[in-house]
Amino acid sequence: MLKYYNKYKKKVVHMRLYIDADALPNILKPILLRAIDKLQIETFVVSNKKVTIGKSQHITYIIVDAGADEADNHIVELIQKDDLVITADIPLADRTITKEAHAIDHRGELYTIDNIKQYLAHRNLMQSIRDSGEITKGPAPFTQKDAQSFANQFNKFLQKYLVVN
Repeated sequence: MLKYYNKYKKKVVHMRLYIDADALPNILKPILLRAIDKLQIETFVVSNKKVTIGKSQHITYIIVDAGADEADNHIVELIQKDDLVITADIPLADRTITKEAHAIDHRGELYTIDNIKQYLAHRNLMQSIRDSGEITKGPAPFTQKDAQSFANQFNKFLQKYLVVN
């Protein structure tokens, strides 16, 4: 478990990384693996099917039962204050923030207490529009620019909070 600190509060805490892996873009896997190994981050990759981001002594793979939100529920059971979750699932990010942990999406958005309710409201609005039978556009295709935005935000987060013993 890594110690990291908030340079504004100077508080030393412990961080574990959780990856909601069911929809993880392949292009992000080497970015995550390099950081996990370099910084020795205790990491849990959670999915409802076999997903691997690479071999590392710092990674534990957890396969949960198939079903809606099974991986999300398992992550929420495990996370603790100050952990980091990588997910594109806005309800999971909301539950993560509620537990005083951190969440970054695949495109590099850092979810916070200040912005998560807005993202959740937009997601719920779009879901109700789809449920009414309206056809909506899905998310834009994942691009190299999205991967770079993720890498930048992930690196910024680690630089801001991480202290390697």
